Amino acid sequence: MWGRDEQETLAQLKAWNDDVHRTRGRIEKIFGTWKRSYGLRRMRWRGLAKAAIQIHVTAIAYNLRRTLNILAVAA
Repeated sequence: MWGRDEQETLAQLKAWNDDVHRTRGRIEKIFGTWKRSYGLRRMRWRGLAKAAIQIHVTAIAYNLRRTLNILAVAA
């Protein structure tokens, strides 16, 4: 991709970014919330398995709070 004409490369890159822009924004917002509000700036334990547990517990906590907020708005 990078060896071709610069304008063609930029056009392809823009087309690809336009396709994933909305999804990427939603996902990055969630990860930012996890880092800011749920302490995922650093891992509490060593090891990939324990880090995965911490991420899963954080996701559960985030989803529970989100569900409560959605139900409170609906009621």
